[in-house]
Amino acid sequence: MIDCLCTGFPGRGRRYWAQALTRLSQRPAVADFPRYGLALEKSGRIVGVVMTLYSLHAGRDGDEVRCNLSSWSVDAGFRPYAAKLVGALLRQKGVTFTNISPAPATLKANEAIGFRLFSNGQFAFVPALNPVRRSCRVLEARCDLAEMALLSESERYTLSEHSALGCLSLICVCDGAVFPFVVVARRIGHGLIPCGQIVYCRSPADLGRCAGTIGRFLLRRGILLCLVDAKERIPGLFGRHFPNRGLRYFKGPKPPQLGDLTFTELVIFGP
Repeated sequence: MIDCLCTGFPGRGRRYWAQALTRLSQRPAVADFPRYGLALEKSGRIVGVVMTLYSLHAGRDGDEVRCNLSSWSVDAGFRPYAAKLVGALLRQKGVTFTNISPAPATLKANEAIGFRLFSNGQFAFVPALNPVRRSCRVLEARCDLAEMALLSESERYTLSEHSALGCLSLICVCDGAVFPFVVVARRIGHGLIPCGQIVYCRSPADLGRCAGTIGRFLLRRGILLCLVDAKERIPGLFGRHFPNRGLRYFKGPKPPQLGDLTFTELVIFGP
């Protein structure tokens, strides 16, 4: 499987894929859905693969199942079977599928099989430029933190799990209210510029409210710039909207909200 992935994604090394498979093996299974994904086999050799990251998300009507399709790779001689490989997964009912890192060459294929955009751009901003509210403070989420009790059960789980996966799971306490955030450190600009990708926030308005306090916290960790999925400029933040960057697609009953990349490849496999 790793050989096939290395062929399809030459920019990633064997260590990256070995870690990805190890982390998938450690994730809790979701019902009877595939733990790793599906493979295309020919004479005992894997010639195609699509990896699946299933997770449960709390919704108004109960838990919703999402599946982040990732690392879709088929060897050159077997490309006609590529759509069938994914098609076998898409027949699952009640699942919202996402593709958060489509290769440019696959965009038409994605749309042909029913994927639609839920985010068509990135907003880059410098949170430290926002003023700091005296009543606001930022805490790193921990199981024994009293403020964790003020969050919903699903948000406590999200913060704890993402912290264990190496993300910055934060709670901003402002005027007696609590706001959860998850940030993953990554690099852009050919790996030269450190930044923080917002993996979870309840709303863009929460970012604007807590940006100054979070910005000072991130500065102490060497992060000046942040990115968040956005369809337009976010009022109250100092930055710029970049359309057609970081395209995110979905297929299924309910698209994820903007700013929610929880339990996707960006977190579990790493940026």
